[in-house]
Amino acid sequence: MASAGAAAKIVREIAAVGAADLAAAAEPLRADCLRLARKVSLLSHLVAEVAEAGEGDAAAAAWVRELVRALEAARRFVELGRAPPLPPTVAGASDQDAICDNAAVQFKYVTWQLQAALTNLPHSCFQISDEVQEEVDLVRAQLRRDMEKKGALDVNIFSKVHDILARVDNAESQSQPHGQPEPSQMQNHSKEHLELKDIVLLVSEISGLSKSDMTKVTSELVEGLRDIKSLDSPKPVNVDNQASDETKSLSKVKKPDSVAIPEDFRCPVSLELMRDPVIVSTGQTYERAFIQRWIDCGNRTCPKTQQKLHNLTLTPNYVLRSLIMQWCEEKGIEPPSRSKNDGSSLEIGGDRLAVEALVRNLSSSSLDERKSAAAEIRSLAKKSTDNRILLAESSAIPALVKLLSSKDLKTQEHAVTALLNLSIYDQNKELIVVAGAIVPIIQVLRMGSMEARENAAAAIFSLSLIDDNKIMIGSTPGAIEALVELLQTGSSRGRKDAATALFNLCIYQANKVRAVRAGILAPLIRMLQDSSRTGAIDEALTILSVLVSHRECKTAISKGHAIPFLIDLLRSGQARNKENAAAILLALCKKDAENLACIGRLGAQIPLTELAKTGTDRAKRKATSLLEHLSKLQVL
Repeated sequence: MASAGAAAKIVREIAAVGAADLAAAAEPLRADCLRLARKVSLLSHLVAEVAEAGEGDAAAAAWVRELVRALEAARRFVELGRAPPLPPTVAGASDQDAICDNAAVQFKYVTWQLQAALTNLPHSCFQISDEVQEEVDLVRAQLRRDMEKKGALDVNIFSKVHDILARVDNAESQSQPHGQPEPSQMQNHSKEHLELKDIVLLVSEISGLSKSDMTKVTSELVEGLRDIKSLDSPKPVNVDNQASDETKSLSKVKKPDSVAIPEDFRCPVSLELMRDPVIVSTGQTYERAFIQRWIDCGNRTCPKTQQKLHNLTLTPNYVLRSLIMQWCEEKGIEPPSRSKNDGSSLEIGGDRLAVEALVRNLSSSSLDERKSAAAEIRSLAKKSTDNRILLAESSAIPALVKLLSSKDLKTQEHAVTALLNLSIYDQNKELIVVAGAIVPIIQVLRMGSMEARENAAAAIFSLSLIDDNKIMIGSTPGAIEALVELLQTGSSRGRKDAATALFNLCIYQANKVRAVRAGILAPLIRMLQDSSRTGAIDEALTILSVLVSHRECKTAISKGHAIPFLIDLLRSGQARNKENAAAILLALCKKDAENLACIGRLGAQIPLTELAKTGTDRAKRKATSLLEHLSKLQVL
């Protein structure tokens, strides 16, 4: 019988799967398995809390069965990646393509099934903490994005299949044990003509049905799905048919050239439909590849307005990209994909062979060659987006990750810095994490040279800009502790890099507690008194403002004697520091009479009154609110 204990066991098994276990898998199956394993590993806290709450309620027991079914399908999918590939003499190129297509369908079903289970979580049956709920919401969003990236399949198909499979899930008679589909089964489906019956069979395979049960339910599934599939032809599904309606319909997809593109969707430089729109400091939006090329040529003005660019940060315009995707869907246009090279590598295409040779040198038996190659890749990755794309395409990332474990500190430094530079391109962030870089980067952060430690902290910050990675990095043993250590003992630049990374990680609730338990408050309070380093007070206040929103952290800040230093900043700090200090004090004093009395005793009323008159708008609001609380306390 399915239980929370069974779910926990499956989660542990999937989470234990690493890149080495999937070395024989072809892409994209290998990457899909690694991503799925990462997401499932984040559910360990959920299943622990479910197990602790028990399954006394019938609704709770039913949901646990649904979760176990989804996890079992995920485990079977990961096992596909661990299986040895068919020899070339057995499987030709078309067979291998078909296997990849079939795995893509199964991946979409597994992600849909897990997402559905998490969506159906009955909160009234289990005492799920806020931190775990945050993890669940994040995993569910990731699964939804994974399905979208793989291309849409009618959810009604999966829903119908899922309902019927659930009815046979507890069947007593099985003609053979569940297990991994045989390679011959996986090859029975043509890449060119993946039809409704194929989808049913593939989903049945990954759901673990025996051959006898599969035969028994397939006809029911296909019959039940005909009405909801909206096929153009009323003819029954035939696996021997040489041209499916879906395949025909794909050829009718419009190209952007055939439709008038709204001006706001065109890049002002290329005048083409944007696929990866980014915002520059003037507020204008451009296609990433073209504005990056403009900047790389030494230009420091906005091409459209000719205003000076105050900084060279390129911020993804997710809202505009979403609008472009919606518009493409409405017009029947093939949506732009950021996975293409945007023509970038064409400019340096002549250097591709040289880059590939350089990447091969990263695995040379000669230490000098490895070090030299890492240094050159570090330099190339710093120069342009074009180079970052080409280096990633040439498999530089896995080779650099291996060099993070080098005993030569300079080689280690070049490797971690090269990964930092490569991570500037958003799509490389995921490739770096999938390559297993987080743990070795943390080792460099702990044990590397000072420059390597600084760049490792900067790399952690860059990778943590992706929400999924905040959880993964924060939950990696030693990660936050190493950053706190750098914050305490690092160089001026190292402390700044550590502070930036810690701030970003602490946006996620569970990491706030981890940071406090790792001892972050001691260096932060010292930083509040450090007027010698530009920005130190700003950094400390920014991190404290994030930590104070968590109840346990709020208590620790009070006990850490931060209040007197915050009040000092109200008196003598810069305008921004006064504003942040007032905001933190207000958070500390809300529903806490002891802290409120403390700031009253320390004479906060005079600087707060002054701030309420002369501060920024936000500072005035915070100061006025604190004064009102103090006034009420005095009345009592």
